[in-house]
Amino acid sequence: MSGTTSLTGPRAGPEELRQVAARVRRHIIGMIGLAGSGHPGGSLSAADLLTALYFRVLRLNPADPAWPERDRFVLSKGHAAPALYAVLAERGFFPVEELRGLRRLGSILQGHPDMKSTPGVEASTGSLGQGLSFGVGLAAAAKLDRAAWRVYVMLGDGELQEGQVWEAAMSAVHFKLDNLTAIVDCNGLQIDGPVEEVMSISPLVDKWRAFGWNVLSIDGHDMVQILDALETADRQPGRPTVILARTVKGRGVGFMENRAEWHGKAPSGEQLEEALRALGASGGPESPGTAGAAPGGPGPGRDGRSGTRKGKGGGRG
Repeated sequence: MSGTTSLTGPRAGPEELRQVAARVRRHIIGMIGLAGSGHPGGSLSAADLLTALYFRVLRLNPADPAWPERDRFVLSKGHAAPALYAVLAERGFFPVEELRGLRRLGSILQGHPDMKSTPGVEASTGSLGQGLSFGVGLAAAAKLDRAAWRVYVMLGDGELQEGQVWEAAMSAVHFKLDNLTAIVDCNGLQIDGPVEEVMSISPLVDKWRAFGWNVLSIDGHDMVQILDALETADRQPGRPTVILARTVKGRGVGFMENRAEWHGKAPSGEQLEEALRALGASGGPESPGTAGAAPGGPGPGRDGRSGTRKGKGGGRG
């Protein structure tokens, strides 16, 4: 499909986005439960942010994932791959039934994002601290090409303990990459416990401002605040924007919320059933692939259209 063809659809409102995010969370728990391994805590905390991006903000074309004018999204906290996969499936990049193959040999959905295997994945990530550097390179390339597409990078707050993140932050300001938005999933926990106890990253707002970034601080589960922040970030000339999104690890599943042990552990048996009930699934465990299509069909981009413009290794965040 050429860049002159557009996929049209209604601009998803906050309530529609909340409904999609609820399905995304059920997919996350279902696929991790089937796989017997994965990272539920940080996937659940990122679900609202990813839903807003893919169903309201990003310009993209699920029928042509390599469309040259698409916006680019990089999941630097690659261990939250189940959240990304669930959103990509709901958005139409591949059948929802594929979610059942998470972490299985031969599946298109590996434990961390693989840009060579999964439609819609822009970067192979998982070794933490590298995604913002990758995003800086993408944004610089867009500037050099005078291209209109934007770059979005999601990081975990524990990931900010990596020095490479701050080298990338410095570079983004130096090169005036106002087409770059970083989103930090500030759920406050990493695999070893509270981020502030493992290695303090405070004061986070002051740090990013000192590096020259435009800083927005929001509730990362309030869909209106998320949409407002993403829209504001799109209008900041001359410098990049970072959105510090306060979230809850394990959001939506009471026994997982704010518990570091659910960083990288799969629910099983009664835990799986309880988690799915908490997320609104009726009856027994809801396997990935049972949910319906997203409301309104293909979601729009920033202008209301999606086709054209008018410890490392998963231990942090």
